[in-house]
Amino acid sequence: MEFALAYPARPDAWKDLVIAEEHGFTQAWFYDSQMLYSDVYVCMAMAAERTKRIKLATGVAIPSNRIEPVTAHSIATINLLAPGRTILGIGTGFTGRNTMGLPPVPLGQLRDYVAMVRKLLRGEEVMYREGDRERAIRLLHQDCGYINLKDPIPIHIAADGPKALELAGEIGDGWLTVLADAPRYRQKFDSVKKGAARAGRSVKDMPTAVLTTGCVLRDGESATSPRVIERVGPFVTVFLHALWEQSAVSAGLSAPLAKLWERYRDEYIPTMKTPADRRYLEMHEGHLIYMRPGEDKYVNEALVSMMSLTGRGEEIIARLKALEAEGLKQVAIQVVNNGREMIEEFSREVIAKY
Repeated sequence: MEFALAYPARPDAWKDLVIAEEHGFTQAWFYDSQMLYSDVYVCMAMAAERTKRIKLATGVAIPSNRIEPVTAHSIATINLLAPGRTILGIGTGFTGRNTMGLPPVPLGQLRDYVAMVRKLLRGEEVMYREGDRERAIRLLHQDCGYINLKDPIPIHIAADGPKALELAGEIGDGWLTVLADAPRYRQKFDSVKKGAARAGRSVKDMPTAVLTTGCVLRDGESATSPRVIERVGPFVTVFLHALWEQSAVSAGLSAPLAKLWERYRDEYIPTMKTPADRRYLEMHEGHLIYMRPGEDKYVNEALVSMMSLTGRGEEIIARLKALEAEGLKQVAIQVVNNGREMIEEFSREVIAKY
């Protein structure tokens, strides 16, 4: 099992990563959400310059936000700064789209986008269309110290819905999804395998990762102790935001979580101040960074358990072992508040004993 960190992209993330690569973490994912966080490539560039081994990945880029040659040259620039340790994660979009009141991009658009970016990153010429015009393009000056195409840049697909999962198996060099229990993860991976089989591909060596956060419980703590809620609350409440958005991230709702959602829908949402046609602006305020006033009372044991790796060290290890048995190769833990404490905690109680 590999251990990674995940960040709402911010320029000073490198400070944690310098510590993380000395504590058993091998990769960092940077969220690309233009209405919420800093520019993802600026943050990755700063991390690339200050780290030595840790892999750096977009988590994830969205086709509608940058044209294919811009994404290709941006990630190839990071690959110049961090040769051979750069990954391009791509998906249809969650907050990168929802914060603008837009739905995820269609899967057909994602497929075409990945195909063009991949060819550009191979140094190939592609046909680029703008309206009625179609022109041949390629990345120039490939050997002049501006970009690095010599070290391959794998493209990992973020997917949760059935059709997206199949597409990840069909075209992805890797697959990223949200944390789930072992049976649910198996179901999702089966869809990835189905897509891979259709394309004549094997998933045996495919990098697989789940995104989550977590907290190693101390003596006397429970899943709803104040320190735990402060640590994991900003991440786990995103599940409720996803339910409001009817996102694939929120699929497979259990009875306890259905009741929690009903409470949040009936009690909390009516207190929001924005009109219904602009509510997406308020819904995603604080997204993955902090909880809005009053949201903490919806952070219960069921939500913490489903959306995070929270428990005693041995409990977290057992959960990861079950997922590893189903094919998981990496867990990405988002830093929420006091990154150094979280990094050292997981390194000592989970990674060192795994």
